[in-house]
Amino acid sequence: MGQALKDKNSISAKALKVFSRVVADDMAMLVSLHDKEPDAELLQALRKESFPDGVGLKLIAERGRRAFDLMEHALAALPERIDEAMLDELAADFANIYLNYGIHASPEESVWIDDENLTCQDSMFQVRAWYEEHGLMAENWRIRPDDHLVLQIRFLAHLFSNAQSTVDLKQAGRFMDEHLLRWLGSFSERVATRCSTAYFAGIALLTDAYCEELRDLLATILEEPRPSQEEIDERMKVVRKPEEVPVSFMPGMGPAV
Repeated sequence: MGQALKDKNSISAKALKVFSRVVADDMAMLVSLHDKEPDAELLQALRKESFPDGVGLKLIAERGRRAFDLMEHALAALPERIDEAMLDELAADFANIYLNYGIHASPEESVWIDDENLTCQDSMFQVRAWYEEHGLMAENWRIRPDDHLVLQIRFLAHLFSNAQSTVDLKQAGRFMDEHLLRWLGSFSERVATRCSTAYFAGIALLTDAYCEELRDLLATILEEPRPSQEEIDERMKVVRKPEEVPVSFMPGMGPAV
């Protein structure tokens, strides 16, 4: 579908609706892959559907094709019968990536953006403002902060599922520029090089390639070039007001802080 849209200078209302629905479905699938460790039912379903061939937005860039191939090989390499040992291995890898910071690849934006690599920083509150603008909120930010990968992709699924015009597509592109795509590439690369299973390496690289190519396609549809990294960094600078420090006075002395 991506190539068909690229061949047109504009997008009709019907094409926009189809495109947005396809992307929303793809995003929902990506959410399910990052949300929790896979069970036998999910793995069998992925193989039955020849995933990732079933992805609605066909990736044409070399980066995307490599990610597709890796994911296909990862699923093909799984044993015909998914036993407990395989599920335990995948569950341990999932925990190292998403739960216990075992491979030092946090799924939270703040850790990648904050100067001190801390969680729950400015990025989380900026993303929260986006959610609130659309009547949404994180279920429990203490367990899964607003800037978590799963919630950001789920939010994009929401934006695309409700898109009615190119204005809505522009909003989705801006969210990707200002948040998800500022750190997704670094996260995915680290997961792919440090995780224990080809399955999660494939998911990481596929998610990154998909989102990058989607953003390029939005730029084509909207006829607006993607902003540079420098432009995004400048736009996202947090301007802090200087703290007011109480001034104390002692007899015969000037002010001291």
